[in-house]
Amino acid sequence: MTQFADFGLADSLLRALQSEGYTSPTPIQTKAVTPVMEGRDLLGIAQTGTGKTAAFALPILHRLFVTDKKPLQPRSVRTLVLAPTRELAAQIAASFETYGRHLRPVVTVVVGGVKHNPQVRALARGVDVLVATPGRLLDHLQGGTVRLDQTEIVVLDEADHMLDLGFLVPIRRILAKLPKRRQTLFFSATMPKDIGELARDMLTDPIEVSVAPIATTAERVDQSVYLVDAADKRSLLAELLAKPEFSRALVFTRTKHGADKVARHLETTGIPAAAIHGNKSQSQRERALAAFKSGRTRILVATDIAARGIDVDAVSHVVNFELPDVPEAYVHRIGRTARAGAEGIAISFCDAAERRNLRDIERLTRQTLPVIDRRRPGSASERAPAAERGRPQRPQQQRRRQPRRAA
Repeated sequence: MTQFADFGLADSLLRALQSEGYTSPTPIQTKAVTPVMEGRDLLGIAQTGTGKTAAFALPILHRLFVTDKKPLQPRSVRTLVLAPTRELAAQIAASFETYGRHLRPVVTVVVGGVKHNPQVRALARGVDVLVATPGRLLDHLQGGTVRLDQTEIVVLDEADHMLDLGFLVPIRRILAKLPKRRQTLFFSATMPKDIGELARDMLTDPIEVSVAPIATTAERVDQSVYLVDAADKRSLLAELLAKPEFSRALVFTRTKHGADKVARHLETTGIPAAAIHGNKSQSQRERALAAFKSGRTRILVATDIAARGIDVDAVSHVVNFELPDVPEAYVHRIGRTARAGAEGIAISFCDAAERRNLRDIERLTRQTLPVIDRRRPGSASERAPAAERGRPQRPQQQRRRQPRRAA
C-alpha cells in the first residue's frame, strides 16, 4: 500500500499529515501527487469527498518551499486557486494552512460578501497561495491591487460548477492575465462538452487521472426516490427527519426562498433546522455552517450554490427536497454524504413535474433508482405512470444549462 512518505514529500508536510491522522493517500492523491510535484499539467476527474484538495495542496506546498523557494514580490501571487463559492474557497485555504503549518505559507482568501480593504492589505505584500472566487478576483485585477504575471501554478477546482454559475467569461479574462508558461491543474466531477473545451484551452499535455467513471455517483451512497405529490413534500420531509437515524442531514432545495420555507416548516414541527443560501450574509452562512459541523444543528437546508463548500464528515443523509434542473448537480449533491470512506444515504423526492429531471439523472448516472411510492391514491400524480420506469426512453435534446447568479 502506498504511504504519503513514498511520494518524497518534505518532512514538514509529513509531520503535518501525521498530526491530522493521515497515513495512506486516497486514490486521487496516489495518482496526482507525483505528476504535480514534477510540474506536469493535470486533468482530474474526481467527485467531492475524494481528497482532491490534498492531491494538489501537498505537491504545491512542496514545490513552493522545497523545489523552488523564492521571496514574495509585492502584489504577486505564486499559486492561484479558483473556486466557485465562498465556502469552498475558505475550505481550500484552511487545508493549505493545515498541511503547511510547519512551512508557514502566506495564504489569502479573496471572495465577495466581505470588506474589500482587508483583502487589499493582505495582497500588498504578495502571497504564496491565493484562493479566490472569479468575480472578486477580477475586481482586484481591475483595481491594480493584485498581479498575476508571476503566477507559477493555477488550480481550477470544481470546474463544472464554475460553468453552472456563469463564470466562463470571468475565468477566460483571468486566464488572459496569467503567464503562458505555468503549471495548470484542472479538477471537475463531470466532463460535459463545454468543460472539455475549457480544459483543452488551459492545459498543455496534461496527465489525466480519474477516480470514478465520468458522471457516476458515489458507490457507497444508498440511493432511493420517493414519488410524492408536491403538496405533501414538506410533511414527508418532517416525518423522515424525525427519525433518530437522520443524525446529520443536508436538505437541498432548488431556490433560496424554498430553502427558507422548508427550514421554517421544520422549525414549526419541532425539528431545529438552519438555511444557507446566497441571500444570507457571509457571517450568517458561517454561523449556520459552524452549527451544522459542531452538531448543534443536525438539519441544514441549502441551495446547490451555497452547499458547494460544505465539507462535513458524518453527514448521514442527503435529501433532495427538489430534484435539480441540471442532472450533474445530483452527483455533487449526494457527494456530500459518504465522505472519507464512510457510507451514506441519499433520498430524493419526485413530484409529477419532476419526472423529466429524474429521467435525466438516471440517464446521466446510468442507473435506475429504486422507488418508494408515497402518492395519494387517486391524485393526478398517482394516475400518471411512474415515468414508465425501466423502459427505454426516446432520446431527448439535452437541456441547455442556464447560468445562475453566484452565491
